[in-house]
Amino acid sequence: MNEKIQAWLEKTKSVLNLITHKKAVKGARITYSVFWNLLLLVLTVIILGGSFATGVGAGYFASLVKDEPVRSYESMKKDIYNYTEPSELYFANNVYLGKMRSDLEREEVKLDQVSDYLVNAVVATEDEYFYKHHGVVPKAVFRALFQEVTNSSVQSGGSTLTQQLIKNQLLTNEVSFQRKANEILLALRLEKFFDKKEILEAYLNVSTFGRNSSGRNIAGVEAAAKGIFGKKASELTLPQAAFIAGLPQSPFGYTPFTREGTVKNNLEPGLTRMKTVLKRMFDGGYINQTQYAEASSYDITKDFIKPISTPSEKYPGLPTEIEKRAVGILTTVFAKKDGYTDKDLKNDDNLYYKYQTMANHALHQNGYQIHTTIDQDIYEAMQKVKDNYKYYGPDKPQEKKDPETGEKKTVMEPVEVGAELIENKTGKIISFVGGRDYDKQQMNHATSSLRPNASTMKPLLVYGPAIELGKASPGTPLPNVALNFIPGRSKPWPQNYDYRYSGLVSARYALAKSYNVPAVKLYSEIVNQHPAKYLEKMGFTSLSKEDHTNLSAAIGSITGVTVEENTNAFSTFANGGKFIDAYMIDKIVDKSGKVIYQHEVKPVDVFKPQTAYLTLDMMRDVIKMGTAAGINSKLKFRADWAGKTGTGNEYVDSWFVATNPNVTFGIWTGYDTPKSLQSRGLSYSQRTNNLWAELINSAYNLKPDLIDPKESFQMPEGIVKRSYCAVSGMLPSSACSKAGLIESDYFNVNNVPSKVDDSLIEGNFVTIGGNRYLALDSTPKEFAQFGLILNPDFITRMVGKNFKNYSQLIPNKDRWGKVLVSSAKMADNGKAPNSVGLSVSGSTLTWSSPGDNDVVGYRVYQDGIKVASVNGGSKSYTAGNGNYYVTAVDIAGKESPPSNQVTVGAATTPAP
Repeated sequence: MNEKIQAWLEKTKSVLNLITHKKAVKGARITYSVFWNLLLLVLTVIILGGSFATGVGAGYFASLVKDEPVRSYESMKKDIYNYTEPSELYFANNVYLGKMRSDLEREEVKLDQVSDYLVNAVVATEDEYFYKHHGVVPKAVFRALFQEVTNSSVQSGGSTLTQQLIKNQLLTNEVSFQRKANEILLALRLEKFFDKKEILEAYLNVSTFGRNSSGRNIAGVEAAAKGIFGKKASELTLPQAAFIAGLPQSPFGYTPFTREGTVKNNLEPGLTRMKTVLKRMFDGGYINQTQYAEASSYDITKDFIKPISTPSEKYPGLPTEIEKRAVGILTTVFAKKDGYTDKDLKNDDNLYYKYQTMANHALHQNGYQIHTTIDQDIYEAMQKVKDNYKYYGPDKPQEKKDPETGEKKTVMEPVEVGAELIENKTGKIISFVGGRDYDKQQMNHATSSLRPNASTMKPLLVYGPAIELGKASPGTPLPNVALNFIPGRSKPWPQNYDYRYSGLVSARYALAKSYNVPAVKLYSEIVNQHPAKYLEKMGFTSLSKEDHTNLSAAIGSITGVTVEENTNAFSTFANGGKFIDAYMIDKIVDKSGKVIYQHEVKPVDVFKPQTAYLTLDMMRDVIKMGTAAGINSKLKFRADWAGKTGTGNEYVDSWFVATNPNVTFGIWTGYDTPKSLQSRGLSYSQRTNNLWAELINSAYNLKPDLIDPKESFQMPEGIVKRSYCAVSGMLPSSACSKAGLIESDYFNVNNVPSKVDDSLIEGNFVTIGGNRYLALDSTPKEFAQFGLILNPDFITRMVGKNFKNYSQLIPNKDRWGKVLVSSAKMADNGKAPNSVGLSVSGSTLTWSSPGDNDVVGYRVYQDGIKVASVNGGSKSYTAGNGNYYVTAVDIAGKESPPSNQVTVGAATTPAP
């Protein structure tokens, strides 16, 4: 040990000697001086270079951001909180329907409604210095810049939450130094204007989170929480929060769901990312060791929810209809805000397209609340009835061209249906049925499909306007005969649906039985007064120029009308002659709660109240004894219904529309490609009417007070009941009274008949072969009966000069039995009738026909004395004892030779 110490002391002494040596000291001083000067030089170069570099960098940075405007607080606030959020849809009475279809689902949420777990997870994962920095972390920026310049394989990222928010809301995703410079500048400015909570809240609403359980893209933590776990953001557990917080780094890489809404086969990336988030939360002190361990081992996959049906899936066609109407409304709202009118939009396609585009964009991004008039319960009930109805009729083949291949193929087309229920006084569309299967047809048959409205047109275009113009009343006689209103046509037109004629009928009866000829005849008398103007006042939007003049419009042969327009028009009568436009969008509210659109009821005067009531009263008979007589037996209630059926040409359309004091309900059935509805079993009209009844019954079950009003239609002042002659509609004459053809009905007090009937002429008639003929002056009075003849002048006024089949005007009814026409004549054949053959059986005489066609009766002689005259329709006589013979008498009074003589009982001596 001593030797070692001694050796160490010797070495130390040698070193000290070297240091204290003069030459050594001098060398050390020189070395120090050189080193220090070099150090100063390097520092000087570094400082000067750094200053230069800083200046160059600052200048470069300034050049990058020179075009970026200095944004104000208000400008940045507007952009930061401008979340792309689809509008929400509501049934009536604020019942939530769902979100409008969109490529991205988002639901705004306040920061205090987000789980602390989720807030902490996002901060720990995306920006650990969030609460310390002022928008930018220089170290991270330089690190990211160095990695970018050196093309490093490790990219750690340099964006704070503030920068990410700027990138998402104010800038593009362009990868460039200029965008990054703008991002830094705006991040610093944003932190100056907004506090950390505001920035964090905006970020949580902006970020994308992949797909939800239905396969739709989602953004914002509220949509993520609901779409992945079926919870609100405030209800998330720690592992759930960690899973969601990990998604923004790679939304579609980590999302657990596919585009189809199924769970991915490989969930490992998302699960690994969740554990990374939990580790960062633990490292950041947000959770303890126990929480970290439990959450890391938790099986998050069991919390994934199953697909949730969208409004479009649950209510096919309804969201689309709401969206279409909302776009139309907002188009007008935005245009009017800029000073344009509806007329401007109508006359300028480019202007309309501009505001329509704006409206569509706003509707899908501004998160409006769209409140509708649709009653959810009634709507669902009607869809159920529609789906379960078994009597639509058969599917029929239809050849169609494949739009992709161009090949023709045969498909089976089903009978379609469109129906709509409207509240009269407000115009609210309570419910509708758009078709059998919207997903297949992509057509709303209640609101978009244009079809001829057949005979439902008659009260709208013919009887209502004719009453309004003073040309008709419910009792007005009209000819239901074989007329031809098309010059040059060889056959009569129009035909009735049953191809039969019934003579003179009242307007009331003609409407109830839906006769075509009387309707066209009446329409021909008013067409020059442009009755189609009433249709336009009642909301018909698709009328062509020809529809205003063609007589076929009287029976519904027009370009087409929707179920909504047709039904809405009928509500005019229920509203006392005022048209109230049907609507589905009640109001539109923006995200701030401001109502930017509120529907206003604006009645349009169409008919006088007296006209409306008289037309209603006529349509009551359609249901009481007309073409819809079976409806009441199918209903669960009894309301004051007035309506009209309709059958399209060749039976391709079937309609029924009816109104009561509260609601109007219309239905149409038919094939998309027009073809006959006729088939075996129930008639097409029965199938349609029965479905109408089932649908309205389903609504009654839910809202009886709405569907079945306690009151009836009230007769307004200005209507009186008067008697008139059923032949002419004029005041009764003595001839009309004798004929028993006086009737009574309602009239507008201003249109009560003032002239006495001149349609009948008194005369006599005879009956030959079951037919009635005018008696001649020479016709024996014993065979003539008192009768009435239609005045030829009246016939000309009624059917014109070209109509010759006068007898067709006389209805085949007993009460018309005494009325003849002037053409009912039997000419004298110029000779006496042949004698008849007489026989006896007991006390009954019978004889044969003489073979002449002008015999009006027979005379019976007993013992040479005439004892009886028998009209031509009978050939027997009950006789007492004596000798008898019979003669025939013709219309001119000529008598045949006596028949053979027969004896009844004991023979007597003939008188001379």
